[in-house]
Amino acid sequence: MTTTPVWSVDPRTGKQREQVAVEATSREVDEAVRAAHAARGPLADAAVRAAFLRTAAALLDEAAPHVIEAADAETALGPGRLTGELARTTGQLRAFADAVDEGSYLDVRIDRADPSLSPPRPELRRYKVPLGVVAVYAASNFPLAFSVPGGDTASALAAGCPVVVKAHPDHPATSELCASLLRRAAVANGLPPEVVAVVHGFDAGLELIRHPLVAAAGFTGSIRGGRALFDAAAARPVPIPFHGELGSLNPVVVTPAAAAERAEEIGAGLAASVTLGVGQFCVKPGLVLVPDGADGDRLAGELTKSLGETEPGVLLDHRMRENFVAGVRERAALPGVEAPVTPGSGGDHTVGAGYLSVRAEDLLAGEGHDILLEECFGPVTVVVRYVGQGEAGAVLGRLGGNLSATLQLSAAETEGAPGPAAELIGQVTGLAGRIVVNGWPTGVAVAPAQHHGGPYPAATSHSTSVGGTAIERWLRPVAYQSVPDALLPPELREANPLNLPRRVTGD
Repeated sequence: MTTTPVWSVDPRTGKQREQVAVEATSREVDEAVRAAHAARGPLADAAVRAAFLRTAAALLDEAAPHVIEAADAETALGPGRLTGELARTTGQLRAFADAVDEGSYLDVRIDRADPSLSPPRPELRRYKVPLGVVAVYAASNFPLAFSVPGGDTASALAAGCPVVVKAHPDHPATSELCASLLRRAAVANGLPPEVVAVVHGFDAGLELIRHPLVAAAGFTGSIRGGRALFDAAAARPVPIPFHGELGSLNPVVVTPAAAAERAEEIGAGLAASVTLGVGQFCVKPGLVLVPDGADGDRLAGELTKSLGETEPGVLLDHRMRENFVAGVRERAALPGVEAPVTPGSGGDHTVGAGYLSVRAEDLLAGEGHDILLEECFGPVTVVVRYVGQGEAGAVLGRLGGNLSATLQLSAAETEGAPGPAAELIGQVTGLAGRIVVNGWPTGVAVAPAQHHGGPYPAATSHSTSVGGTAIERWLRPVAYQSVPDALLPPELREANPLNLPRRVTGD
């Protein structure tokens, strides 16, 4: 049998480090899914699931030096960034363990029977049950928080769903190391190790989404790759939910009043946000509307200075580097587009940060300029100089869905009086899943009220992949009508033996 090796590659040199695994065959994908499916029963115990998640977090923390070393060797993201990402990852695991203990994610609702109503109401009891095996497609730019031990895996396990992860080829050794720690945590809590499995290879990813026992999927990546899997999920004999994060431009609007008040501060903050993680964050601001005139010039001047002082960086792999250089070159060649700080190749293995500038009237009128409204993965942004809110609104009207939209407002504009700022809030609310005022979108807090998603193509569903409500993606509601108490699931019995929060009507 021919096998295809899976290599760990150093992005700083482009050289192979070690062979980590071989790409999974159809038979091996089938075996992984079937073993995960068989593990659903043991995973049904909520107390065991919570303990499992906490043990997984503890083991990852204990192995932090090895995990960070492995991830840095494969991604060049640096120990500082990866230390923070690991803390975020273990924090997510513990947060979902707390959610399982608390129980409100089950959304228990009870309606008492009331024969006096017209029509009469029967006794109804409703809660949510896990979907089954979840396929997780790991992200390139977050080897921990959006990969094997990341939010999709943590939330699915918390819901009671075993997970089969399609590892990303940019960090296979990190994926295997993290998977081994999760499986150790499972065994330590009496669960079969097959509650978490990892497969490698492009074809394995397709086999996974098509497997009849896979009940749902989570994806973070490109529009092209995500859309192919989304379509495959919908084309199955039994379609399944596909929760994909595909791409986002994350527009920023700087009002004239904000530019007049703090142009240099905004320019410096924008540069820091664009270059964070070498521009490889899914919420990097990729399009910035800056007012025409002297205040906008001051902002652009500070952006030019800050980006010009930024050292070249290493992208996650050489394919991404080539796509970045080609994408910048294509955009810079458009009529009316200038490059005050030329982004692109910074050497054989690095890229330089920069930005492109275009007038709003040229962007709106020029043929071929729509590519400026598409994400370019890496340390570059497009500054659009606009005249009046009408031009700014026209540019925003050309955008698709986004993960975030940011407004830089003056102190007076934040007081909430009706006016242009309120109109902008209304317009960008239709474009994005998270609205930021006087901050930057990079840095997505893991919190109960967080929403990381947005209209298509930012996401393929209205769910979030970050925060407590991410667990809802892997559950479905079931209502029980006039079922005797002894036959109800423990979660719905009258005595409430699990002490779950519940909403009751008719008492």
